[in-house]
Amino acid sequence: MAILFSNHRQADLLCEASSADERLWVPGAIDGVWSRPLLFDTVGGAWINVTRLAKEGFISRHAHPCPVHAYVISGQWCYAEHDWIAKAGDYLFEPAGDVHTLTGLPGGSETLFNIGGALVEMDEEGNTVGYADVFTRIEQAASHFENVGLGRDYVRRFIR
Repeated sequence: MAILFSNHRQADLLCEASSADERLWVPGAIDGVWSRPLLFDTVGGAWINVTRLAKEGFISRHAHPCPVHAYVISGQWCYAEHDWIAKAGDYLFEPAGDVHTLTGLPGGSETLFNIGGALVEMDEEGNTVGYADVFTRIEQAASHFENVGLGRDYVRRFIR
């Protein structure tokens, strides 16, 4: 059996994680929440973004079927189910299947998230009410970039 390797290498990607250009921040489903796309990995089914929270209180209850890695760039936030507060400079590993309720704290925050698989949205009883994956995030970003005048194709710079 022959294994073929391609000489084609995907272009490097360097982008500003916490951009001052507000057009690059994609609004979330909840007011006061935005994401700054950095990478959409369509082969691995993952995405990396900076999440900006300006809203205090309940943001979303959800779970991930794959592990998540997070690094708090600024501010602080917490999960209602845990007794810790994630602060600027903290790293967080979320094991697969962990159900948590993201809660915004005073002062807002920006956190880099590396998310594989999906984000499964849940109601208070733990029922699935929606989901996001790399493809829904690409569409969300493309629509936003089109709406702010950058064009739908602007999203392609983040796709690998």
